[in-house]
Amino acid sequence: MMKVLGIDPGLADTGIGIVSGSGLDVCEYAYGNISTSKKEPVPHRLERIYTKICRVLADEKPDLMVLEDVFSLEKYPQSGIVLGKVCGVLLLACNQSGIPLTEVPVRQAKQILTGNGKASKEQLERAVRSTLGAKAPIRPFHASDALGLALIGLFRHR
Repeated sequence: MMKVLGIDPGLADTGIGIVSGSGLDVCEYAYGNISTSKKEPVPHRLERIYTKICRVLADEKPDLMVLEDVFSLEKYPQSGIVLGKVCGVLLLACNQSGIPLTEVPVRQAKQILTGNGKASKEQLERAVRSTLGAKAPIRPFHASDALGLALIGLFRHR
């Protein structure tokens, strides 16, 4: 039995997904979101994400953490810089906890889970929900993205 934590990083919302299982069989899953307020300065928001993820790592003790790899759109370079800051605190927390880490590019995750590297958030959520056998939609989308990353970690490291 293996437990994998998937993380979809974001400054406003960081998605968290946890799956436990063996091979292609998922026994349990849980998901959530770390939200920060736009009214707070960026350092405070980063500290909130860091503190919350440290708590999740300590409480859940996953065998592996899968983080969505940083990407940047040429049209919005600032968003890539901010995402890099968020990933930095997530990488630090993971390293300090001693948990193995792997990073997966978003297009690769979409390709693996839906068969389409350009799949929409809705398509990815439906694929994750189907894989887990969940009846209700998984929201927010950051959480379903994180669950997808966790599933990839479980399936690849069986």
